Amino acid sequence: MRTGEGLSGFDWPETYRDFDIAILRDGTWTYQGDPIRRHKLCQLFATVLQRDEAGQYWLVTPGERGHITVEDAPFTAVEMREDHDEQGRKTLSFRTNLDYWVTAGEGHAIRVTENPETGEPAPYIEVRDGLDALILRPIFYDLVARAEEIPVSGGIALEIESAGSRFCLGRVPEAAAD
Repeated sequence: MRTGEGLSGFDWPETYRDFDIAILRDGTWTYQGDPIRRHKLCQLFATVLQRDEAGQYWLVTPGERGHITVEDAPFTAVEMREDHDEQGRKTLSFRTNLDYWVTAGEGHAIRVTENPETGEPAPYIEVRDGLDALILRPIFYDLVARAEEIPVSGGIALEIESAGSRFCLGRVPEAAAD
């Protein structure tokens, strides 16, 4: 199983440029507006992908760095599987569009925000170093179907557990829960 760890831990070069690379909301990498069709090249770029404190995305090597544009998240979660770890706890692992696997748990949180444009839930899992994968809708529906309903004031919370960590997928108001 490839985990997609990145190259990091070194000082960033002072000078930079714009690489004219973008990652679209559906996970497609583009160069000068055209899709990058070589999957292995995108996987290579992903290993040097970093995000700064201001939320900007960069491809960074010890020799150079370049700014890139990310529409939503740099990865998409395209597959999920349930398993158990060595302690017998349930685990949920996600495969990204670049064929890296990440297991939800400590350090790899699932979070759900609201899309400001549509009001729909926007679910993510942290892959590494503040880099997220947008969980695609069919995978999110599967997560919701597996969620436990927890009574809370004014309704229910939908929670999912993985590797000993619990994550809230959203809340349903009491009137809607009936």
